[in-house]
Amino acid sequence: MTLSPVNIPVIAIDGPSASGKGTVAERVAAVLGFHFLDSGALYRLTALSAMKQGVALDNEAAVAQLAATLPATFHDGAVWLAEENVTDAIRAEAVGEGASKVAALPTVRAALLDRQRAYRQAPGLVADGRDMGTVVFADAVAKVFLTASAEARAERRYKQLIEKGNSANLPNLVADMQARDARDTARAVAPLKPAPDALLLDTTRMGIESAVQAVLAHYAVCNARLM
Repeated sequence: MTLSPVNIPVIAIDGPSASGKGTVAERVAAVLGFHFLDSGALYRLTALSAMKQGVALDNEAAVAQLAATLPATFHDGAVWLAEENVTDAIRAEAVGEGASKVAALPTVRAALLDRQRAYRQAPGLVADGRDMGTVVFADAVAKVFLTASAEARAERRYKQLIEKGNSANLPNLVADMQARDARDTARAVAPLKPAPDALLLDTTRMGIESAVQAVLAHYAVCNARLM
């Protein structure tokens, strides 16, 4: 029997940049055997596509057109833009900054909305982003909002960059995190904020495994209420 999308469970995990939501969401999905959606990758791909084609990130109509026709595919942990493997490229700081800017454009968000919802397939979906529980999957069975201090998140990003052989400046990363947070929370459409019924998890001093177990426990409780 084919399940209607509304009957397919979704766990929505939102939070600011480098809060650990992507890692937690992917591990939760693996434990449950659910599909995984990294919604931020779609915005990063949109920004990268615009940058490659010389489209200004504040040209809303042009960026929205790119988002609507994005030749993006995800396969075996790799991210492809047309025939190019951009798995590492979309994680560059400049692309992340660009993603935050294009994500503030209403028509870009509208262009990607149906694309994100199409990931809702049986047996279930774990979706991470900034508006998964408030907009994209407002009917999610379980909602979680992961956060951490800007300093802790900047330190995590600093370590990631250094491990990859890139140069990084910690004070600049803290400032970038704070600027991105301000932009994400202040945008007019789908601002970054916890859903009213979301579990709030501060990962400043919490390990990934503890966060994963907390999300799984929350899902079990929420799912039991539906039985």
